[in-house]
Amino acid sequence: MTSNVIKPTDIREVAVIGLGLMGSGIAELLARSGHHVVAIEIDQSFLDQGMARLRTSLDKAVTRGKIADTAREEILARIRPTADIAAGVANADLVIEAIPERMELKRTLYAQLDEACRADAILATNTSSLSITEIAGGTRYPARVAGLHFFNPAPVMKLVEVISTVLTSPETTQTLALLARDLGKTPVQVSDRAGFIVNALLVPYLNHAVRLLETAQATREDIDKAATMGLGLPMGPLTLLDLIGLDTSLAVLEVLQAEFGGTRYAPAPLLRKLCDARLFGRKSGRGFYDYRHSTPEAAAEDHPPASVPAEVALIRDSDGLLDELASQITAAGISVAPQPSAGTGLVIVAADPKHRVLDAALAAGHPADVVGIHLIDTGNGKPGLAELVLPDVTAAGTAAKARALAAKVGLHAVTSRDRPGFLTEALSYAQFNDAVRMFQDGYASPADIDTAMMLGCGYPRGPLQMLDDAGPANVVDVLEAMHAATGDPAFTPVPLLAEYATAGTRFHS
Repeated sequence: MTSNVIKPTDIREVAVIGLGLMGSGIAELLARSGHHVVAIEIDQSFLDQGMARLRTSLDKAVTRGKIADTAREEILARIRPTADIAAGVANADLVIEAIPERMELKRTLYAQLDEACRADAILATNTSSLSITEIAGGTRYPARVAGLHFFNPAPVMKLVEVISTVLTSPETTQTLALLARDLGKTPVQVSDRAGFIVNALLVPYLNHAVRLLETAQATREDIDKAATMGLGLPMGPLTLLDLIGLDTSLAVLEVLQAEFGGTRYAPAPLLRKLCDARLFGRKSGRGFYDYRHSTPEAAAEDHPPASVPAEVALIRDSDGLLDELASQITAAGISVAPQPSAGTGLVIVAADPKHRVLDAALAAGHPADVVGIHLIDTGNGKPGLAELVLPDVTAAGTAAKARALAAKVGLHAVTSRDRPGFLTEALSYAQFNDAVRMFQDGYASPADIDTAMMLGCGYPRGPLQMLDDAGPANVVDVLEAMHAATGDPAFTPVPLLAEYATAGTRFHS
């Protein structure tokens, strides 16, 4: 079987089965690229809806000047809709299945394809959650079955995950990767595992953000702000959960949990409770935010506005991390003292994500007045985000003064409880650990992992590049501190990360 799999140049006719949101987008993409497409949907009303969706998409492309009106007609002429699966796939070089995510439906369909398709035709599933190995194992020619996971909207999103099973022939995988490139996409290759690359890395990170919220580590706004301003991500995790759909993310977590086990994939109780309440995010009008108005509802201020103190005690650290901040405070006309006095209402210490601020607060002798500050470079070589870290002994008024001070000196600020990792590093370093595990276990290369997250999720840099920039040794230290504080084995650095940290090695040369 492996010797007679067709080549990319031989793929002239493609059958797309299932004309939902993804299927219609895939059919449009293929027809735009010059392929003849058989668009298949067994229910005539669904077929009509899918073709209407496809025409609407092409109409928008014409209106926006992306394609000419004549090109629209040529694209549509290359698409033949049908409700007959057997006739539709008979001459197909490639069949792409995009039917609902239910294994019993897939098994029934692939049994039909065994009978109706040519023996050399490639069968590709667009599943995002089901086992492709299980799908392939039930077919007559499993070597020709692979995953071809497009992202929505398929005509626009550049990423395609090409997933191989232990049964897939190398020729099949290579053909699909080359086809993806011919379609103007960037393919990444991954072995069949729950979540593939993107969902396996993204969804546990989103779940972790929910845990930070439900354990009162920070507000929803500050968690999202830490991700966007501190990590440079296009959207905060809680806002993204609302966009994806909380029920969708919960379903992916349950698939990951079933395959891998462990606490990293156990759904946060708050996520499950919101789903039980049918608060799924944007599509239901409410999730972590309320969308029933023109803009998401902002949280009410839970603290009174505070005036900037006339004097701030700033306890210097040996690394000089607060030297520039001291200069900014002085330039803003605020007196800086080296040690707190009876009249000092705010004491600032350097916050290290590996250690408790509480120890420094107790050493300062004024624990209720102490705020730790962790400055984060937001990309221009200067600190643009300040994590204000509050030991549980810090007075509410002290926290308000710290926020007012940050605003006075031009720093965006988020507030975090005094727990290792704070916000930005707690969120990102746990995901870095997941990415290293994926590479360590042979599922994907560092280049493909980073490419997938940049193209699939809009990351400015991939997680392993971000890990390199942060320093593997530093990431290990913070993860170990998180593990020691929580007892959660999910934060234990994976062996390969520990090796790289010890050797001073980077994941990208």
